[in-house]
Amino acid sequence: MPDEEPRTELDARYSDEQATAVPWSQAVTRLAEAELYWLTTVRPDARPHVTPLIGVWSDGALHFCTGPEERKAKNLRRNKHVVLTTGTNALHEGFDLVVEGEAARVTDPARLRALAAAWEAKYGAEWHFDVGDGVFVSPEAGEALVFRVAPRTAFGFGKGGYSQTRWLFA
Repeated sequence: MPDEEPRTELDARYSDEQATAVPWSQAVTRLAEAELYWLTTVRPDARPHVTPLIGVWSDGALHFCTGPEERKAKNLRRNKHVVLTTGTNALHEGFDLVVEGEAARVTDPARLRALAAAWEAKYGAEWHFDVGDGVFVSPEAGEALVFRVAPRTAFGFGKGGYSQTRWLFA
């Protein structure tokens, strides 16, 4: 499935005068190359839960995995809405990204095998997964549920030349 082209907008209120909107293709490159993401889910009592994790960009979406009894998996059973972020912790350089969407389970064996290969290609043999019945399987860590987050809305924040780009998906 090819990446969808979103409507792209520069928010001049939060951008330098010379700033231009960042093309979605550049954001996708940054999302694919990022090593670490921060996932925000919502607990059953409506409190937010934020945790760092690794993931891969594939077929127009960010993918992450988690153990079935981890807090984020428990949260996702009740509320699929998530925010994934990545970027830098510097004020005057870099580019931060925020992706809003819904987490959907990936259970198709062929898709899971492709994602397992992508994880290992990106993070090395330490992150090798076999595929079980609708899950990743690791001899060390057990089973992991895999989720796909296709962007509904995404934001890009340029620093050292401030810009704020918003991408809206159909």
